[in-house]
Amino acid sequence: MAKEAYTVGPVLSFRGVGGARQWRVSALIGVPRTAKAPALRVEGRACAAPVVLHQTARETFLRYDLSCDMQARERKVEFGPRGGPAWHFTVPAKGAAPRLAYVSCNGFSDPSGMRKLVRPENAVWADLLCNHDRDLRPADYLLDKEQLWHETRTHDEGLQRFHLLLMGGDQIYFDSIWEDIAALKQWVGLARAQQLEFKVSQALEDEIEAYYFGLYSRRWLPPSRAPWAGAQPSLDAADAMARVPTVMMWDDHDIFDGWGSYSPAMQRCELFQTLFRHARRAFWVFQMQHALADLPPLQAIARANVLPQDPQYEGIAWSRQLKRDRLALPLLDGQPGFTSAYRLGPLALVAADLRTERSRTQILGTQAWTALQGWLHGLKGNRPASATGGCRHLIFMSSVPVAHPKLSLAEGLLDTFGQDHVLDSNADDLKDHWSHDDHEGERKRLLETLMQVANEKLLRVSIASGDVHVAAWGNAYRRDIPPTSNWAQIQQFTSSAVVHPSLLGVAERLFLFMLNGTAAQAQPIDVNLSVEMMLFPGHNRYVMPARNWLAFELDAGKAGKLWASWRCETETGFSNHLQAVQPAQG
Repeated sequence: MAKEAYTVGPVLSFRGVGGARQWRVSALIGVPRTAKAPALRVEGRACAAPVVLHQTARETFLRYDLSCDMQARERKVEFGPRGGPAWHFTVPAKGAAPRLAYVSCNGFSDPSGMRKLVRPENAVWADLLCNHDRDLRPADYLLDKEQLWHETRTHDEGLQRFHLLLMGGDQIYFDSIWEDIAALKQWVGLARAQQLEFKVSQALEDEIEAYYFGLYSRRWLPPSRAPWAGAQPSLDAADAMARVPTVMMWDDHDIFDGWGSYSPAMQRCELFQTLFRHARRAFWVFQMQHALADLPPLQAIARANVLPQDPQYEGIAWSRQLKRDRLALPLLDGQPGFTSAYRLGPLALVAADLRTERSRTQILGTQAWTALQGWLHGLKGNRPASATGGCRHLIFMSSVPVAHPKLSLAEGLLDTFGQDHVLDSNADDLKDHWSHDDHEGERKRLLETLMQVANEKLLRVSIASGDVHVAAWGNAYRRDIPPTSNWAQIQQFTSSAVVHPSLLGVAERLFLFMLNGTAAQAQPIDVNLSVEMMLFPGHNRYVMPARNWLAFELDAGKAGKLWASWRCETETGFSNHLQAVQPAQG
């Protein structure tokens, strides 16, 4: 089947482990509305008829069930339509920890910024894919010594390196909506009072809806892209999402730049709420891979004695809402957002939704905190030390870094120069950070929650983040606990961006200088708790200004380390940077 028969996809999505042994995977495929749904096969058997997630005037979006049983050994499985093309993904062994890749920022706010790149736009995706699957490498591809480590253990066994692809935010950039829709471009030039009073006509709302649902196809499977059945792979995001089941969580650009960090009046205005509503609906279909009919609207909690600056929504009983969907994501019950959580053998993974309830002074609402803490405390742990089958490592996906330099001076500088035009609105980005003064209380709550679980369950917690267009390593720790009790240390691994340029311009280099200067200072949270940036592994600075991707791989055995390894783009290739998270000690 030619690429042109698909308008988007296939995009693989991980749905969690079903029962004790089912590796649940779905595939999103878009086709022209008048086209017949393709018949897919997986491991030689016919897939069930697809679920229709949504239809627009031009397209039908379908979800296929590619779930496979986990066996005693991991294996590579094939799927696709009869007669090709065919794609492959790897299913881990029953009870084993999956190998994970992590990326963020798959796009750009300003196309002119891409001219700063020395190497092609998709060079980092190409590197990830060549590390993932030997069959995708060009004939002249050369391995470095670090890659050889995985060659004998994975590729020589006929396998792919990664079982899951974690996508930590900005999977798509909707900032272009302000230029591409004429009424929105005019709105930008209005006085603030006029912006707040602006009424959205039905015609404009229809145009906004069509834009959100149409851009995914154009960005995730560009019309200019080579056909799927071509002789050579394109080595881009589409190739990656078709070969590694994804776990996705949105950030601001999946809505539009800075969502959640504008003034309360602006956040509540009719236009912003309309944009958010349709971004949420499109996110549900494309990134969550759920039927649009199953998405309930957000219901505001009306309380007369509560300040209106922070959105408060009724919780959603997701298990009841999605009870008819056998491929429903493991969304936490009782939250209004999309936080999902997974048990993966000795690993646990939380993909936290930090956008649904965000404001300048709030990251997560009360019900989201309750749902998150309830799931974490329900994890099976390793106390007493003789316990078996417990979670040994928890990876917490936070779209914005928890450990990051405090940059109040930089925020003021960027505001002075004009936050809408300097550094892709980095002033808004700084207001997003957990380290911002307005979010410091919630950062303390998060770290205390994670450390309490680490202590109770005797496990290690690591945080994976993106957003900031650099690679970085940080650490949160309790000063009143000896280092030998390493559950009280939480390492932060930041990987950004897979496409967006890093800090390259003159103003950005000034910003980078400020980042490194501020990063050298520890951040006391209270008398016992501190956050500190660490020198980046194999680098003499705290942040690495390069496009990059990140891998998480757990050694086998109860005493196994969790390895975090970055691949950072250079002018001529890629460099390797490794760090290890030791098993928990009490």
